[in-house]
Order: sequence, then structure tokens, then C-alpha cells
Amino acid sequence: MGTIQYLAQGFETAFIWYNLLFAFVGVLIGTAVGVLPGIGPMSGVALLIPVTASATSFLAPEQAATSSIILLAGVYYGAMYGGSTTSILLNTPGESSSVVTTLDGYQMAKKGRAGSALSIAAIGSFVAGVVTLVALILLAKPLSAVAIKFGPAEYFSLMLLGLCAVSGLAGKSITKALIMTIVGLLLATIGIDSVSGVSRFTYDIPWLYQGLEFLTIAVGLFALGEVFKTILENEVDDGEIAKINNLVPSKEELKESAAPIARGSLLGFFIGILPGAGATLASFFAYIVEKKLSKTPEKFGTGTIAGVASPESANNAASGGAMIPLLTLGIPGSGTTAILMGAFMMYNIQPGPLLFEEHPDVAWGLIASMFIGNIMLLVLNMPLVRLFAKIIQTPKKYLLPIIIAISIFGVYAVQVSVNDLLLLIACGIFGYFLSKNDFPIAPLVLGIVLGPMIENNLRRALTVSNGDYSIFITHPISASFLVVAALWIIVPIVIKLKGKSVVVNIEA
Repeated sequence: MGTIQYLAQGFETAFIWYNLLFAFVGVLIGTAVGVLPGIGPMSGVALLIPVTASATSFLAPEQAATSSIILLAGVYYGAMYGGSTTSILLNTPGESSSVVTTLDGYQMAKKGRAGSALSIAAIGSFVAGVVTLVALILLAKPLSAVAIKFGPAEYFSLMLLGLCAVSGLAGKSITKALIMTIVGLLLATIGIDSVSGVSRFTYDIPWLYQGLEFLTIAVGLFALGEVFKTILENEVDDGEIAKINNLVPSKEELKESAAPIARGSLLGFFIGILPGAGATLASFFAYIVEKKLSKTPEKFGTGTIAGVASPESANNAASGGAMIPLLTLGIPGSGTTAILMGAFMMYNIQPGPLLFEEHPDVAWGLIASMFIGNIMLLVLNMPLVRLFAKIIQTPKKYLLPIIIAISIFGVYAVQVSVNDLLLLIACGIFGYFLSKNDFPIAPLVLGIVLGPMIENNLRRALTVSNGDYSIFITHPISASFLVVAALWIIVPIVIKLKGKSVVVNIEA
């Protein structure tokens, strides 16, 4: 069956009434998550995993997996849309990837052009979403065909590259990022060893024999961690919201933003493919490129439309690009895609080269639904932007109890265990202290997700080579991945030693 036939089959899956409903709910919640400062796509996706599991319980396992992933992916790219709203209206980025949008978006709003800025952000996001989906369709099968030839040595090195990429470019301190990666790998070893059957780090506690539940840790670190931060630090938003006038951009604004949208979409897509780069880096680079290419660079920062169009297109393109290594190679390149990978594995579906062969409905249904979801987002964001602006004003005293309730009921519903609730609270407190002390959480999540796979492929490779570690060097592809992984750690350190700082936020 060819790509076009698979895609047609994917659209058949995506157009089933309940999948359309899940896509709509996902992008709606995602936009709200993006609009509300502090929640973020990682917290939003983690929070909704148990909810989707309950909501899809009436479906067959394969159908439930497809519907759940469609909803969670909708939250992911929907949050990229919503993040621009607070940047433009409130000068407060809803997501880290929307920080650059504040530079010109808020200045436009102050000049009475908030409607134009929001519309161009929505149009740029839609175009970027379509560009990345076309690229995903074209690259999915070829990349899967190449990856299917990988052996355990290549997989081990590739997953190590994924960890090093995120650790090498995470937060303000590479040391702290590496510590978090190691902590994640250590937590992943708790439980019964799948090969030898020996219990590891369980201390004769029966509850630990099955290992730590990924969902509990993710929800605790991200969702409850933010709740504790808000409560303990008494965070209050005092920003004044700009007024929204005409939502329809002029012909001149559309013409002026066309090229920046195209450049931002392509640049964001290619940066998004790189593990560890993420939407924040994409939007930052897109803004710099646009300023360099502009004939009037002095206008940037004063309210130019290109300063909104390019970074907003780039951050949405990057979120789509990040799906390529996840779906085709089984490597999550960011915190949110790591949580999405955890959701796949909850349904016993392994992302990677065999995904398109063994679960074509899931893979192609997701791709088709992302196209439909982008259309939904464009339709939602244009007329309902005033409604989303009202969401910004939701008092924390109402929002926090809702997040706590969803966290507790969602985690408890998975295994009906009080111990999971205690772990949830402990992870929430731990997440707060990590955030307060600038320890990035995404590398820890990646360590937990990739840890078992790295260990299994390491063992398989050593079994094939009779314990000879040179297998990782003598295989050219494996050796290439290891060299790139080493450079990803070394280069930021060298740059920092020369007096330049490397700060990349990979929350998206």
C-alpha cells in the first residue's frame, strides 16, 4: 500500500465522529493551556493522560490508543497557538516558545493593532502546521524504512544521542541537566528486571516491584509542581490586557508577513527535527534571521508584523517537526514528546520504525487528525480570541483546585493505589524544589522513558557481540550517533568556557 492510500486510510480514521470530537476537545484545551501562563504543554498533556484513558474506555484497545493520542497531540500543538495570546495582549508569554512574540506583539497591541497581531499569529501557525504535516507525510515512510534496518547497537546509540541532545541544551546549567538525566535513568531501574527477574531498588516493598508509574511522576513533577510554586510563592498576575479591535489584518500586513511566515515555517521545521532543540530555540532563531534579512531592522521591537509572524510560525513548525523523530525513530526530542511517548507505551504501542507497519491506523490517523486539528485551530482562534482573552483573567483560587482534582482523580484511576497518590504529592514537592533551583525537569522525564529501552538495547547488542563493547564503534551508523552525542555535550561546554552562555528551554 502506497503513502497516498495510507493517508486516505488515516483520514477515514480521523473523520470518525469520536475522533473528530477528541481532536476538537484536544485543540480547545490546548489553546486554553497555552493562554494560561504557567501551565505549559507538558503539564497539560501529562494531566490529561489519565482523563483520556477513562474517556476512551468504551473503545477497543487500538481505537482507544488512536483517539487518546489524537487528543493529547491536539493539546500539544494547540498550546503553541494559545501561547501567543498572552504574549500579545498581556506581555506575558503563555509558553516559553512565545517569549520572542512579546517583543513586537505587545508593541503592536499598545498601538491598537492587537487584532492584526493575533490574526497573523493564527495564520502563521496554520501555515506552519500544514508545511510540517506535508513534510511528515513525505518523510515518515522513508525514515521508517531506514530505521527498520537498525540493530540494537544503532538503537542504543540513537537513544543515547536523544538523551545527550536534551541534556546538552537544557536550562542554564549543563551540570544540572546531566544530574537530572542520571536521576531519570536511576528511577527507571526500580522494579523487577525484565531479563533476570531480579528485583532492583525495591527494598522488599511489594508496591515497587512493578516500578514507578510514569504517569504519576509526570503529573506530579509538572502539574502539581506548578501548583505548589503558585501557592508557596504567591504568584499573582498584575498585567493589564490590551484591547482587541479589528481582527482582520490589512492586505499590506498580509503581504508583509507572507515571506516571514514561509521562512519561519521551514526554519522551525528543521530545528524541530533536532532532538533537544525545541520550539523556543526555533522561535528565537527565526526572529534573529528575520531581523538580519529585514531592510529596516530598527523597526524590530517597536511593533513590526514580521516580528510576530516569523517566530509564531517557527514555534508551531518545530512542534510538528518534533513528531518526526518520535514517530519514525521512537526518540522523543523534548519533554512533551517524551510524555506523548509514555502515552503510546501505556497502550502497548512502541513508537518507531515498526509503528507504521504494525499500527498504521494509529500513525496515519494521528497525522490526518493533525491536519484537521490545524483547521479547527484556525477557525477557533480567529472568532473566539476575545473569549480566550477572558480565560487569562481566571483567578488562581478557582484554577488551582481544578488542577489538583484532575491530578488526584486521574492518577488514582489508573491503578487505584493510595501509594500512587503519596508518590504524586512527593513528586509535586520535588518538582517545586527542582523548578525553584533551576533544575530542568525534561531530562529527568526523558531518562525515565528512554532508560528501559537503552538498557535493553545495550544488553541485546552485547549478547550479539559476546560482550564485546567495540560493536558500538565498529558499526558506522552507531559510531556516528555516538560522535554526534559527544559533540552535543562538549560544544555547549566549550562555548560556555569561552564566555558565551547557552540557555535553551525545552519545555515544549
